[in-house]
Amino acid sequence: MNRMRSALFFALAAGTVFSAPCAVADELTAREIIEKVDARDDGDNSTATLEMILIDKRGDKRVRRVTKLAKDEGRDTRSIMFFLAPADVRGTGFLTYDYYAGEKDDDQWLYLPELRKTKRIASSDKSGSFMGTDFSYADMTRRVLDEWTYKLLKEDEVRGNKVWLIETMPRDREVRDRYGYDKSVVFVRQDIFMVVRAVHWVRDGNKLKYFDVKQLERFDGIWMGTELDMKTTKGGETLHRTVMKFSDVKFNQNLDEGMFTVRRLEKGP
Repeated sequence: MNRMRSALFFALAAGTVFSAPCAVADELTAREIIEKVDARDDGDNSTATLEMILIDKRGDKRVRRVTKLAKDEGRDTRSIMFFLAPADVRGTGFLTYDYYAGEKDDDQWLYLPELRKTKRIASSDKSGSFMGTDFSYADMTRRVLDEWTYKLLKEDEVRGNKVWLIETMPRDREVRDRYGYDKSVVFVRQDIFMVVRAVHWVRDGNKLKYFDVKQLERFDGIWMGTELDMKTTKGGETLHRTVMKFSDVKFNQNLDEGMFTVRRLEKGP
């Protein structure tokens, strides 16, 4: 989940926001701030229910209900999602092995019950939409720190809380192609070192993706975004939007590692 938070989440800001000179105190560099974001305690052995709302440009909605489980394996994370409703996605499952060091690409599998087939997500496909949402497959894992460069832009506020604005750029073409982003600007809340907004410049199609943590809650001392809003725009027009609402969030659950296997993925919830 930690990496997933570093990867996602976009800001609603005018272009002039990013051109102002940086007036941030000198004690932390952009890289050091991002390292603290990455090191933030995000809990372990977690379960949650997720309401996923997909909204098209006409405002029509599709609502999905999902259960999600995650478990740390050292510094790596395994997570699994099962779609419960509606009928057209019921039984679909998504399994991720999120490797912290980045020495090998994260493993992801999508189980499609109508085909009774598990599809492994190739690196070349990870910039694609995850289950029709505004999140890509790459967005569903945390970023590897050394794959990006960082530049501190300025300070600002989000909902009355001070934030740093940090520009992140992919170090090479392979990273850019995997994520599908030419650059991102993330808004890091200074008191809890958490990304609460971000903007992504999409590589193809002259699109922008905006992310906003609409609701933030604390569970057993762990901060978590419980309402996430992501939208894709072009020329100032919203093309599509995804809202994710988490409920029944629990940490320190008794989760066996056998829960996070392809066999379990194909068995269903």
